[in-house]
Amino acid sequence: METVIKNKIVFLDDLIERLEEFRQEGKIIVQSHGIFDFIHPGIINHLNSAKGQGDILVVTVIKDKDIKRGPGRPIFPENFRAENVASLEQVDYVCIVDDEIPFESVRSLQPHVFAEGLAYKNRDQKVHEELFKEKKEYYFGKSKIYETGGFSFISSQTINSFLDIYPEETKHFLKDFSKVYSFDDVADKINSLKDLKVLLIGDGIIDEYHYCTDLGKSSKAYLIVSKYLTHEVFAGGAFAIANHIAGICNKVKLVTLLGNQDSKEDSIVNNLKPNVEAKFFYRNDSPTIVKKRYISQYLNQKLFEVNYLNDEYISGEFELEIIEYFKKEIPNYDLVLISDFGHGFVTSDIMRVIRAHATKIAVNTQTNAANSGYNMITKYKNPNYVCLDETEIRLAAQDRSGDIEDIMKNIIKTIESEYIIVTLGKKGSIGIDREGHMNRTPIFSSKVVDTVGAGDAFFSFTAPCFAKGLSLDLVSFIGNAVGALAVQIVCNKKSVEKYALLEFIHALLR
Repeated sequence: METVIKNKIVFLDDLIERLEEFRQEGKIIVQSHGIFDFIHPGIINHLNSAKGQGDILVVTVIKDKDIKRGPGRPIFPENFRAENVASLEQVDYVCIVDDEIPFESVRSLQPHVFAEGLAYKNRDQKVHEELFKEKKEYYFGKSKIYETGGFSFISSQTINSFLDIYPEETKHFLKDFSKVYSFDDVADKINSLKDLKVLLIGDGIIDEYHYCTDLGKSSKAYLIVSKYLTHEVFAGGAFAIANHIAGICNKVKLVTLLGNQDSKEDSIVNNLKPNVEAKFFYRNDSPTIVKKRYISQYLNQKLFEVNYLNDEYISGEFELEIIEYFKKEIPNYDLVLISDFGHGFVTSDIMRVIRAHATKIAVNTQTNAANSGYNMITKYKNPNYVCLDETEIRLAAQDRSGDIEDIMKNIIKTIESEYIIVTLGKKGSIGIDREGHMNRTPIFSSKVVDTVGAGDAFFSFTAPCFAKGLSLDLVSFIGNAVGALAVQIVCNKKSVEKYALLEFIHALLR
């Protein structure tokens, strides 16, 4: 039996070859695609119905790394899930596949029939809106979509009900929130953001992760010696924010600074999404900003960081050139986002021009080792929306231990903002509007890989939500769902995609 199961599990390239042979024999190929975390009665019914549509039933099982279906998922690793499905008599072949691009395996295999569970029909049309409207033909080609019947018995619902994923506070919050907002409500609001025209102004940063292994203390000096293993390079800062926004808004323009020498422009452009239009200004007295972090691979802990930058403010004719550009460009956009890392781009004169010409402004002022204590949100006046972490707002208020709600009430009056949301790490987030109404939202993450870039992702999604007029409680909920996905990504290796967010929210609200 064990040999039979293992023979059923094949690599994608091998499966493509086998299916071509079956086509030549005139056999009908059916594909089912999913996580298959639990083999429950609904799954059995679905696969039986799918098998009845053809001769060869292929099941593609999504890899662990591409599952964003909800907290605690997957419960079982990909090899176990594949073996469970392969043990079913009606299944002929099982393949573990990438799903970073949803349903890409369907395009690769081109089955005669793609079997879709009835329970997920409406969900998929919301989650993969663009795929269903524009790219369906590309992915499914000549495949017929067959909706299997039977009763609905959803794995996510089962897991949420029987596994103790969240503390009581979070479970009560989700129960109350789902009484006010359905998944369709939230999905429709997020999908409505696509028409916003967004201008992003901020510091673009190249993030490098250099992985090392510890060799121990030097015998001749008081230092720890590490051996270099490998490294990764990511488009961070405003580059990462642009990519996040481009997943929910069709028109995104990024304006940032590059160094005149070794600008890294080609690499940056290649890492921006196709719908991000970039306008680069080139600074003679600075390199393109690079932040190198050295990491113990075994412990997955950051050891130290080296920054390559000039954080003095731009000035003179160069600043005037940028100001003139903004005067012409800003009125063409519904929303201006300022991602201010305090590295010399956003001067006081540039801020005044933005305020004078923008319809709506969202601001995030970052506190980091290069600017700690100097890059405060209090240098801005009348922003529509502000997103900060707890350290950043406490520094702005010069209040280390005071009540966070009192601090937020003070800051929102000082800068005359409409909304502020403060992220609180493990405590979730807290938001406030101009009238002093507060909203607290708990954390939704169950697994943390890396917190670098999570705040940028939170800001990227919540700012367009406010610009579209979504309520504070809904924006906070969306932001915390984004944060839960972002902390599962190493640095800015990839964006939080809209389909992954909607899948995660669907699981939360079941």
